[in-house]
Amino acid sequence: MTRQRFKPQSQRQRRVGEEIRHGLLRAIEHGHFRDPDLQDIAVTVTEVRMSPDLRHATIFVLPFGGGDGGVLVKALKRAGAYLRSLLAHEVELRYLPELAFELDTTFDHAAELDRLLHSPSVARDLAHADANADLNAGPKDAKPDESGGLSSGRLSSEGSRKPAALPSGRETK
Repeated sequence: MTRQRFKPQSQRQRRVGEEIRHGLLRAIEHGHFRDPDLQDIAVTVTEVRMSPDLRHATIFVLPFGGGDGGVLVKALKRAGAYLRSLLAHEVELRYLPELAFELDTTFDHAAELDRLLHSPSVARDLAHADANADLNAGPKDAKPDESGGLSSGRLSSEGSRKPAALPSGRETK
């Protein structure tokens, strides 16, 4: 039996993850770290994903204001046991999960997608698609009629629209 890798989190997993995120931010804010990589550092905890049994937490972090995320993640992994002990005082849970830290790359992916969508080749393709959509929209002499729909037909000498003839020779109403 295969496991689903990206199963959506339950309400309880999300709620516990948010509680751990808030508690971890309070612990980092008030924590006194001996590690020089963690002293006077601002951390953004973007998300906490909990395992279904709530025993493991994956914490996605970014250095606030930019910086080297790899150094931050390594330092947080080194201080994981200390952070877990601080977190035990901040959050009331029967079992405090094991903490795993990862660098959040969501913003990098979003920036890459934005760059791709604004590239000249995509703009050219979109302009080409718009031109094709205009060609396929309907007959060029189609005008809005009184009912709000499109009608195509010939203009009479008085300027009123005559109904178009059907292939059988009958006129449309």
